[in-house]
Amino acid sequence: MADILTPALGESVAEASIAKWTKKVGDAVKKDEVLVELETDKVSLEVVAPADGVLSAINAGEGDTVVPGTVLGAVTEGGAAAASAPAAPAAAAPAAAPAASGGAAVDIAVPTMGESVAEGSIGTWLKKSGDTVAKDELLVEIETDKVAVEVSAPAAGVLTIIAADGDTVTPGQVIGSVAASGAAAAAAPAPAAAPANTGSAQAPASAHLSPAVQRVVSENNLNPASLSASGPKGNITKADAIAAIGAAAPAAAAAAAAPAAPRADQPREERVKMTRLRQTIARRLKESQNTAAQLTTFNEVDMTNVMALRAQYKEVFEKRHGVKLGFMSFFTKAVVQALHEIPAVNAEIDGTDIIYKNHYDIGIAVGTDKGLVVPVLRDADALSLAGIEKGIGALGKAARDGALTMDQMQGGTFTITNGGTYGSLMSTPILNAPQSGILGMHNIVQRPMAVNGEVKIRPMMYLALSYDHRIVDGKEAVTFLVRIKELLEDPARALLDL
Repeated sequence: MADILTPALGESVAEASIAKWTKKVGDAVKKDEVLVELETDKVSLEVVAPADGVLSAINAGEGDTVVPGTVLGAVTEGGAAAASAPAAPAAAAPAAAPAASGGAAVDIAVPTMGESVAEGSIGTWLKKSGDTVAKDELLVEIETDKVAVEVSAPAAGVLTIIAADGDTVTPGQVIGSVAASGAAAAAAPAPAAAPANTGSAQAPASAHLSPAVQRVVSENNLNPASLSASGPKGNITKADAIAAIGAAAPAAAAAAAAPAAPRADQPREERVKMTRLRQTIARRLKESQNTAAQLTTFNEVDMTNVMALRAQYKEVFEKRHGVKLGFMSFFTKAVVQALHEIPAVNAEIDGTDIIYKNHYDIGIAVGTDKGLVVPVLRDADALSLAGIEKGIGALGKAARDGALTMDQMQGGTFTITNGGTYGSLMSTPILNAPQSGILGMHNIVQRPMAVNGEVKIRPMMYLALSYDHRIVDGKEAVTFLVRIKELLEDPARALLDL
């Protein structure tokens, strides 16, 4: 008997919760097959079977909290082949035998759905068990929290469905099979399909819509013929349909002058369980408020010179380095130089000790569909403007794709958050514990300013520095923020080390 153990969860992660078991007690399992998914504060982890055999025990149920080394269950070794081999033929025999007597069955497996995507749900099958299918014919769409994955027939033959509509599946799981029956069976459906299409003008357009796309089109009264197709083989994807909703909204609003039915088909309230990531964000932010003596100081920066410098060199910069020149690289450079001069802002409290950091790993707050994450740009002091832009771009993409690793999420010494991308004029950022400082950037607004006794219109941005008053004094905080202001308003200072 082989125990299923909770693996190491990361340097600063002490516990996890059971998200989902993919097997039940008594099910046959194969070595390295995913059995259970664990969720931590930062990432999801998959635990696989330690050996071939039968899942004989589940010690921790879904929702239970576990620590590294906890025995989650056990696999009784041996018997996996005997237990699993009859299952597929038994399920396939009734439907497949009559038409497939001359060919072997080919499994339909769930494809890889992305590095951090552990499971998906079966949409609506376009065929029924016993139907004849052609090779590469679209059979079903698997929906995940990020993408929709189309699954096509691996061969021509007769279909047997194992996983029903709505079932949760994992990469590699067999959801059906096709019993290959030769060219005659593959060609048989073609004549039958032609008359069905000639009966309706809408049929050819709808035939290319996957179930998820069809649902979006139906719910939003979209015309498939007017949608642009960006998918393979000219198919309309779910993203294409969603993008068309915004464009169709004004026309739909004008056409709906007559009173529409009120919200009879929707409840007035909806209760949704918080994701583990959202629970972690809420808990950590509240802990930060309760632990640190947080205070925020403000200043404003004239962005004229930075904007002029960026406008002058952005095209040459992009051609030379292959990345666009943004404002984040200027702010990161200014922050690193200010941290060199005010080390208390680059420190943290550990009990009765102060730990001063001699490295400059800057956290960059990124908003995603699932919540706010703060990946870390390592050794920012050693990077050029181009290196910073490339690093931030890569971290942002990984965050939005859900592909951040544990190492990319921990160990930051200071954080920058840019609410200006969403139009924020001013805010008081909450510290990313245990760090002692966080800089809030905001929207750039044209405002009248007094410049050398004259009123001029200038592009101004409010800056906010939240800091832990237990370790950073007011003088240090204000000096730090003024230093950033000076470096941004006169970028030549950074070049001359002034």
